[in-house]
Amino acid sequence: MSSPAALSPAQAAARLEEFTVIDVRAPGEYAAGHVPGALNIPLDKLPDALPALKSASARGSLLVVCASGVRSTRACEILAGADIDAATLTGGTSAWEGDGRGLDRPEGAAATWAMERQVRFAAGSLVVAGLLAGTRFPAARWLAAGVGSGLVFSAVTNTCGMASVLSKLPYNRAPRSGADLDATLEALQR
Repeated sequence: MSSPAALSPAQAAARLEEFTVIDVRAPGEYAAGHVPGALNIPLDKLPDALPALKSASARGSLLVVCASGVRSTRACEILAGADIDAATLTGGTSAWEGDGRGLDRPEGAAATWAMERQVRFAAGSLVVAGLLAGTRFPAARWLAAGVGSGLVFSAVTNTCGMASVLSKLPYNRAPRSGADLDATLEALQR
């Protein structure tokens, strides 16, 4: 399978009106700031959205965005498997904002850490806790070993179980007033 087309923030900004922009981050991350005009379809919900995305891609190009480009590249691979062409934003919203481009932030939306940062914090905390507890209870070191093994598995498979769990936490969900997935999918069908 070939790599998806990758656009720099400058290239994407110059053609932004040509794209249907899909943000595959968790709803809380999306609500904290997204590329103008982006619609939120979390990566774990992407398979449910394939028919709507196929319809949208028939009318114009798709640009897939996440925080750093990792999840959007994975999303483009999933879309390619369904015969849907899409490009990814190199460096994600971090690069977009770092390039001096603004993000849309709904009024009153709380800032949340990017999912990768949340995973690093949780994994690191669990490893340290396992090692510290292991000084008194040697079996607790298995916690550190389990988290380390999970990180290796995550890297090899390009999936992340911890991110899936963290995305369910209340601060990673969209506020009640935010767009819901059904409305987004319906908008893509039009």
